[in-house]
Amino acid sequence: MESLFFVHPTAVIDENCQIGAGTKIWHFSHVMSGSRIGSHCNIGQNVVISPDVVLGNNVKVQNNVSVYTGVTCGDDVFLGPSCVFTNVTNPRSAVNRKSQYARTHVGKGATIGANATIVCGHDIGEYAFIGAGAVVTKNVPAYALLVGNPARQTGWMSEYGHRLHFDSEGIAVCPESGERYEIRDNRVSRL
Repeated sequence: MESLFFVHPTAVIDENCQIGAGTKIWHFSHVMSGSRIGSHCNIGQNVVISPDVVLGNNVKVQNNVSVYTGVTCGDDVFLGPSCVFTNVTNPRSAVNRKSQYARTHVGKGATIGANATIVCGHDIGEYAFIGAGAVVTKNVPAYALLVGNPARQTGWMSEYGHRLHFDSEGIAVCPESGERYEIRDNRVSRL
């Protein structure tokens, strides 16, 4: 029987993993026991998916990313090359803190840029956009654009990944999709 997903011969898949149809797992990657990967995901080269991690459908994990226990991602998430997740707020080699993993959820459609760091215990809202090299130390609202170290919000992004410019009535239009967005009480929603 042919597998419903692709695993490169150099990748390691532990027992008790769930991997969806159409997913591809590339060179030197390791998917650890208890993790769940949705359908049509792409797991790049040299990626580690730790135990109990959950990835939704159509998640793209670029090369050299470690997704540690405590992290969950919604559908259509993009994790850029070498981005980093932490899972303990005060790690020490001599102190076992596996029972203290802090949870981080990356919302549907969010992008985390190359070399960005997400400090554990902070959620990334749907369609948020974290710029390359940013260090996220707090929760990120849906559609927010964050850059820098520490990361600070500099604007809002459309679901197609374009910066939104709101008019005097609080309406913005995505230049690619034509979708309209509204800002109200410092929260963005698609109309």
